[in-house]
Amino acid sequence: MPSLPQPLPILSHGDVRLEPLAPAHADELRRATAEDQEIWQIYSHSMLGDGFDLWWQAAMLGANGWRYWATLWNGRVMGCTGVWPEDRTPGVVELGGTYLRPAARGTHVNGVAKWLMLDFLFGRGFHRVEFRIDARNERSQAAVLKLGATRDGVLRHHKITHTGHVRDTHVMAILDTDWPEIERRLRP
Repeated sequence: MPSLPQPLPILSHGDVRLEPLAPAHADELRRATAEDQEIWQIYSHSMLGDGFDLWWQAAMLGANGWRYWATLWNGRVMGCTGVWPEDRTPGVVELGGTYLRPAARGTHVNGVAKWLMLDFLFGRGFHRVEFRIDARNERSQAAVLKLGATRDGVLRHHKITHTGHVRDTHVMAILDTDWPEIERRLRP
């Protein structure tokens, strides 16, 4: 049965580096998440102000099984991204909790980070990597489809976000059988 090492490893390629989230990332990540005040309206939780503190505490404790990397570009914290292996479904992991500061959006950073994570996860023996995205978050949906994921469906009225919005969640996935072809296309 595949599992994630404790701590997560450092993953890097070129000028993109994923480091296991650590106290040294806190201040810069807080500044990064404050650079886009509006985006938090379409996230399950907010990382602004007290919301950041609550999220940070949970992330440091590994609450709910989520594990995070800080995303760095040329040594500067650009955001974070996480993984959550489903205990109920061995071999399945969700990749999410991704935030990038505006300066990194539309660059190669997200593509390289996702390639690093997918290569790591499939290399550990996971057979399915899922992405669960708010129906309103069209930019993230487009990015995941561009990676090569398949849209599996929509979980209607799936969860209530921090704003009280009842969210529909798009579920997309990449399978281990998809990965060799996708990996060749994504490889930086």
